[in-house]
Amino acid sequence: MPTHKTFNCFPDTKLLLWNITETAETLSQNLHLTQKSLDRLRNMKSEAHRRGFLSVRQLLLEQGYQDSDLFYDEFGKPHLVDGKHISISHSHEFSAIIISDRITGVDLELRRDKIAVIADKFVEPTFILDKNNPDYIRKLTVNWGIKEAVFKIRNEKGISFKDHIDVKLFEMEDKKTTATLHFNKLQRHFDVYFEEIGDYTIVYLFEGN
Repeated sequence: MPTHKTFNCFPDTKLLLWNITETAETLSQNLHLTQKSLDRLRNMKSEAHRRGFLSVRQLLLEQGYQDSDLFYDEFGKPHLVDGKHISISHSHEFSAIIISDRITGVDLELRRDKIAVIADKFVEPTFILDKNNPDYIRKLTVNWGIKEAVFKIRNEKGISFKDHIDVKLFEMEDKKTTATLHFNKLQRHFDVYFEEIGDYTIVYLFEGN
């Protein structure tokens, strides 16, 4: 299918979402993959991973990029040859990319109750949630997504989701908040936005000063 949804977030940013319903063979159509990508694809044991990989290339194609325009640095962070910033995420039946003139990160999550089991491992003490609140799982998912997106930008060894990334309290209807990374002598602030699409939560953010 074509792009499931496009978010025209800001004039300098495009966020695109793909609902992965096709086979890997169908998703391969019209794609010109580099040898490196072909080798990577062949080594993927999971059909779901192959479909996620290919759906991202289809999203890139819709924005005028070929597979060869995407490359990864030594830390595994994706880049585009034209200098625009890109971030990528997959979750089960969806994949997402964000392309921006600004430093950006995106995370896509399927909302599941089992996130509550690991909440103590990633939620900072200042982010106080009522477990009986009907939005408890929704807010936990946003908190996790924010930290995943921050880490995609600043993927430095030693960063702890719980100890180093603080999320400002929010209500679900706000659809935005802020976050701060404190790590060693580094401090970075992020403007955060989030949306819910069916059973999925998508978080995207931009690095400030």
